[in-house]
Amino acid sequence: MNSFDWLSHMGIPQVDNFDIVEIKFKGGRKEYYRNVDYLSLTTGDPVVVDVPSGHHIGYVSLQGELVRLQMQKRKIRDDDNILRIYRIANQKDLEKWEEAKNREIPTLYRCKQIVDELGLKMKMSDIEFQADNSKATFYYSAEERVDFRELIKILASEFKIRVEMRQISLRQEAGRIGGIGVCGRELCCSTWLVDFKNVSTSAARYQNLSLNPSKLSGQCGRLKCCLNYELDTYMDAIKDIPNVERPLQTEGGPAKLQKTDIFRKLMWFSYNNDNDWHSITCDRVREIQELNAKGIKVFNLQFNESSELEDLAAQSTRELELLDKKFATKKKKKKPRNKGKQAPVQNQTPQPQPQPQKPRQRAEAPAVPGQAPNPENRKKRNKNRRKPRPQAENPTVQAQPAAKKENQKPEGKRRFPPRRNQGPNSNKPGNE
Repeated sequence: MNSFDWLSHMGIPQVDNFDIVEIKFKGGRKEYYRNVDYLSLTTGDPVVVDVPSGHHIGYVSLQGELVRLQMQKRKIRDDDNILRIYRIANQKDLEKWEEAKNREIPTLYRCKQIVDELGLKMKMSDIEFQADNSKATFYYSAEERVDFRELIKILASEFKIRVEMRQISLRQEAGRIGGIGVCGRELCCSTWLVDFKNVSTSAARYQNLSLNPSKLSGQCGRLKCCLNYELDTYMDAIKDIPNVERPLQTEGGPAKLQKTDIFRKLMWFSYNNDNDWHSITCDRVREIQELNAKGIKVFNLQFNESSELEDLAAQSTRELELLDKKFATKKKKKKPRNKGKQAPVQNQTPQPQPQPQKPRQRAEAPAVPGQAPNPENRKKRNKNRRKPRPQAENPTVQAQPAAKKENQKPEGKRRFPPRRNQGPNSNKPGNE
């Protein structure tokens, strides 16, 4: 029932117990009735209550001392105007009330048809039948004043009941219809919210929200009520945020405010509307504003002068030098561990390695360009090819031909020597 009695375990004496009970009706409507007969009630019990023109049925939503606080909050006086509770509803009362509720939807459709026929500029939202089936309350919303006297006559004659017209706002209309919000929960106006406070766009500005109507408006078409929930917290946090009306003047150019984190006390600036944003604290922003008021430009958003940046760079280089010395001493300690290995000499020139000797080849006379090869020399070459080659003096080289002879197969057909008269001047006389 969206209500919890957090004082129920206090053990308050029954003599001093508050005798007024909060009753909930259709659409989240809550009213207060006096428990004159001191009935033993629990949250959720259906009870029959007194109304100006008969009786109605509602459910107990709250009782005890919390009801006194709720009445003070809603400014309701504890006087004789508060009606009484008759009894706890029995089965016969609930069946009769169920028959009356079944008439609500058909009556709503018929009422919309009549409104269209009369041409009235009004929107029918909901209908609530009384439990004794003698009265019906029609809830509507309209932007202008509507003359519905003719409508009441038609409805009373057609449905044979007493008609009451009640105009509601768009927020109350959304509360009666109900729904699920963007947060995934049921609408606040249809569960626990009773008083609707004014919501303005300044609440979204203080919370740094984008002024997008589709995101800021609820199902009723108005600004969301939850924009006021955290507004007080933001207003307290904004007191420590400096007001930046002009860009901050630096040697690198004017720095414009882009974003503010209210709870972390950080502000982002950019030079000449660049994409690179620089974050500084609110105290640093006040310091720069004071210097700019005196006509002094700071070096950048972090430092007032360039010497501070140079000192910071020198300090960082000193730290790097200390780290280099620290790791250099560690390397010297690791050298004695590798005693067996000899470090290679870097500056030593490499010595040429001895190459294996190749067997000598006979030198031949070079061919004279433009002169035909001599056929006698060819005969000598062919004869030398058939002869076995002389063995080399190296013993290792001598062992190789012997091994080859053992594995050598008998020669087959003898290769023919190259033909004579193959030179370019073979047809000339005197070359035979």
